[in-house]
Amino acid sequence: MEEEIDLSGVIDLHVHSAPDDRPRLLDDFGVAHAAGGAGMRAILLKNHSTLTADRAALVAPHVPGLAVLGGLVLNAQVGGINPAAVEFALALGAREVWLPTLSAANHRHYEGRKGGIKILNEQGEASEAVLEVLALLAEKDVILGTGHIAFSEIAAVIPAARRAGMKRILVTHPEFPPVNLSIQQQLALAGPGIWFERCYASTTSIGGGVPMARITADIRALGVETTILSTDLGQAVNPAPVQGFRLYLAALAEAGFTSAELDRMARHNPTEVSGL
Repeated sequence: MEEEIDLSGVIDLHVHSAPDDRPRLLDDFGVAHAAGGAGMRAILLKNHSTLTADRAALVAPHVPGLAVLGGLVLNAQVGGINPAAVEFALALGAREVWLPTLSAANHRHYEGRKGGIKILNEQGEASEAVLEVLALLAEKDVILGTGHIAFSEIAAVIPAARRAGMKRILVTHPEFPPVNLSIQQQLALAGPGIWFERCYASTTSIGGGVPMARITADIRALGVETTILSTDLGQAVNPAPVQGFRLYLAALAEAGFTSAELDRMARHNPTEVSGL
């Protein structure tokens, strides 16, 4: 049973918590205490609208043995591609900065809406503001999360990030419907310093209802060495992150992944990409 699955040493780099502008199952302290109680090594708090590095710093001392990390999503609420906001987040210890998610032009197009934040200039290259952000992230050696931008944007940003000296690039839930990268597209993006974050929430009804078989096929095609397992949980209608991680590992074990492979994706790879 999934309750028996050992989460000691596991890292979840994608957890949503309250306070937020949408219903969340647990607050920052709740998700941290649950993760610490399960023996997890670290969690990373994510919010689509506001900084979480400061919140992580407040929570961490209350859960000894658990690293509580935070970051910043470059959505409209923080000014979009805003180098000043990134510089401030990094000063507070942000471990990951995501390109736009819900504010991305690609995500809005998926929802049938106009507008949104674009990453590329008219020449199809990363904009000057994006380049400035990449330089800041490279200097601090933190993670760039690709967010909900389109494949064409990711394909342009990754080379720019490498030229800036970035070594930690995490392609955010490539199976999530607004992103929906094919295996061929993922293979085109693959390379040194590139990981693919495959999230359990994508398999839930609110997360797109992606078949687990799709995720397992993507893992097999790209390799366990490039895969990061995260939950992306915290929604009020979904399982709690700790429970969800156990369900995720149980489903992948049932699909034939070995204990060593699960350990690589849930412990070793997240340690490497996060720099813990």
